Amino acid sequence: MEILKTIGEAYAGYAGYLWREITQPSWNNYFYMLLLVSLFFFALEQFKPWRPNQAKFRKDFWLDFFYMFFNFFLFSLIIYNAASSVFVDLFNDFLGLFGITNLVAIEVKSWPVWVHLLFVFLVKDFVHFWTHRLLHRVPFLWEFHKVHHSVEQMGFAAHLRYHWMENVVYSFIQYIPLAMVGIGLNDFFIVHIFALAVGHFNHSNFKLPLGPLKYIFNNPQMHIWHHAYDLPKSHPYGINFGLTFSFWDYIFGTAHIPHDGQDIKLGFPDMEDFPETFQEQVLYGFSKKNKK
Repeated sequence: MEILKTIGEAYAGYAGYLWREITQPSWNNYFYMLLLVSLFFFALEQFKPWRPNQAKFRKDFWLDFFYMFFNFFLFSLIIYNAASSVFVDLFNDFLGLFGITNLVAIEVKSWPVWVHLLFVFLVKDFVHFWTHRLLHRVPFLWEFHKVHHSVEQMGFAAHLRYHWMENVVYSFIQYIPLAMVGIGLNDFFIVHIFALAVGHFNHSNFKLPLGPLKYIFNNPQMHIWHHAYDLPKSHPYGINFGLTFSFWDYIFGTAHIPHDGQDIKLGFPDMEDFPETFQEQVLYGFSKKNKK
């Protein structure tokens, strides 16, 4: 009964939160920040497209647009928020068996704000880098990650086209590291929106000369190779895994930019058998009968 109560409270709480996000705009509003960031990069793509022959509303644009709101909001309303609340309660009860009541190991909130945010961002992005590599390396997880790699024409909205199981995997793995640095809700908003903007930029049909900054931040000319159909033989499980920072790839030997990848083929082998509709893709990965 306690679990059912937790689920009920989570649904009610998140539904109320989502309604307030839509009806009460504020500076820390995910809904309108998602719209604002998306409109900004859509405008950049129209103003100066890197691939000028690509349609303004490229293939699967509207599918990706729906994915943005599904993964950012609707999935949480349908299942994720309730499930995560139950997990947190069960996990805290488990820690309580050993007398652990507080996971915070590094009290970063006493640091200067910019140092605090930079540290949290580095921890989060480092965890995401290795989680991303895991999605490519473990066959079971790769089946879910194929949804993101089914993009055939790159644009900003492709950033949030991914299977809902990725939300579960990333959140499960990052829960303890972020809890240990005591990240707060306001801190998470700032970090999350910055990551959103960089992620939109990485997938956009836009070219911005970064100079030496390309060794720090991920960018479209680097990330396009992560989506390449043909991977180098030296890296059969993928390249350029960094989500926000590119230096992880340079440090761990997974950076690979052989030439300007403006018009390279995107996807993965046997992609012609991959389902094309949202309804089929959200169920993909749970059965061996995944083909169209």
